[in-house]
Amino acid sequence: MAKVKMSKNAASIDMTAMCDVAFLLLTFFILTATAKVPEPITVDTPSSTNKTKLPTDKLVVVTVGSGKENVFFDLKGREIRKRTLELMGDKYKMEFTEEEKNQFALMEGFGVPIEGLSQLLKLSSADRNKEGTQVGIPFDSINNQLKDWIYTARQANIELNPDGEELKFALKGDAKLQYPKIKKVMDIYQDQKINTFDLVTGLRGKDY
Repeated sequence: MAKVKMSKNAASIDMTAMCDVAFLLLTFFILTATAKVPEPITVDTPSSTNKTKLPTDKLVVVTVGSGKENVFFDLKGREIRKRTLELMGDKYKMEFTEEEKNQFALMEGFGVPIEGLSQLLKLSSADRNKEGTQVGIPFDSINNQLKDWIYTARQANIELNPDGEELKFALKGDAKLQYPKIKKVMDIYQDQKINTFDLVTGLRGKDY
């Protein structure tokens, strides 16, 4: 008796559902991701295994580069930034327009003398972060604008949050930076009774 041969059909898998899930996940990650903000100075921070994250509000970060000045100031919190600029304008007898104040409130860290801040605010974000555009904030014994920025930031925070928490501080420096330069910034902190601050480091794996 002849054997009946069964026809073999190629197996197929419906990928529609899997493609839908993949695109949903991709859309989710794109919409929830935070773009990396361009920085005016590149700093190669020391490595550390500490995973503690810095707060995203009411935080002052002073970044120290490897150049002669190259000190940059960043203040998290739009209203505090705006009020800090107003107080600095009063101190240095300078007037900033409302548009400049709003632009400053949205800007990230900066590194120019206050006399050149208005000119910096007129530039686009890309032009601000071009190499050589921001020369750093003066912080020598004769013209210590960094100290004034720190002081007015604390003053602005007290005005806006009289019963709230104090500003937190962090220090970010290049791994190859000479200690005397970083110590100058630490001395400015300590002169204003800021004895607790974070050091910003890069994450690395544990050594086994």
